[in-house]
Amino acid sequence: MVTLQEARKVIAAAEKKAAEIGQPMNIAVADAGGNLVAHVRMDGAWMGSVDISIKKAWTSRAFDITTQDLAKHSQSGSQFFGIHASNDGRVMIFAGGIPLKRGGKVVGAIGVSGGSGDQDHAVAEAGAAAF
Repeated sequence: MVTLQEARKVIAAAEKKAAEIGQPMNIAVADAGGNLVAHVRMDGAWMGSVDISIKKAWTSRAFDITTQDLAKHSQSGSQFFGIHASNDGRVMIFAGGIPLKRGGKVVGAIGVSGGSGDQDHAVAEAGAAAF
C-alpha cells in the first residue's frame, strides 16, 4: 500500500528535482492496484501531460517495469511490440514511469510527464528514491 503521506513525500522530491532542472512537470503516484493516490500539476506544466503522467504510473505498476525499459522492448521486432495498443490505449511506452518498491515488492508507481524523456525519468527517479 502507498499512503497519501508517502505519495506526498514522493511528489515533493520529484517537484524539487523538476524545479532544479527548470522544467514544470505533472507527477502522479499510484498504489499497488494502479489507482491514483495523488497528482500534482506544477505551475506551467502542460495540461496534456496530466493524463500521460497518470498513465505512466499505471503502466509501470501494471507491468512492474520502468516505462523507459518497456519502451525498449516494445519497438518493432521486439517481444512487446504493439503493447501500447493494449488496455484501451492506457499503456505509455516512453520514459517517466517507475515502480515503487518496499521490501523488494512493487507496491505502487510514480509517473512523470512534461519534459523530455530523460527529464521525465530523472524526475521520476528522484521521486522513487524518496519512497
